[in-house]
Amino acid sequence: MWYQTELTLRPRRRGFHLITRDVEQVLEPLSQMHIGLLHIFIQHTSASLTINENADPTVRNDFEQVFNRLVPENAPYYEHTLEGSDDLPAHIKASLLGPALTIPIRDGQLALGTWQGIYLCEHRDHGGSRRLVLTLQGQAL
Repeated sequence: MWYQTELTLRPRRRGFHLITRDVEQVLEPLSQMHIGLLHIFIQHTSASLTINENADPTVRNDFEQVFNRLVPENAPYYEHTLEGSDDLPAHIKASLLGPALTIPIRDGQLALGTWQGIYLCEHRDHGGSRRLVLTLQGQAL
């Protein structure tokens, strides 16, 4: 069984945002899958995806603080500056985390760990809406 859909996420402020429920809500065939994989791909170069803790929101705040220190704005050696001081750092952060995730499916559910959630990592101050391509593959129940 194969299924593919697109999810457009509403604009969010810069930071790390849980989107697990958004993803699950558009995957109608998920409940019919016995075993499989979900591939999620973000069609942008200044936002990324990752999986991490879904319980304590301070983790997401700390992620933002760490990434801002790792990849600061306004570094004097940046050449790509025409699109704003947050643009090149956003591209670098997106490359560090990556544009895609693959999550196992077991008995009609994403097989995430107890405290794991899917993050949209918005690296721009005003990134706008974000498009994800979601592809399910696997064996039906």
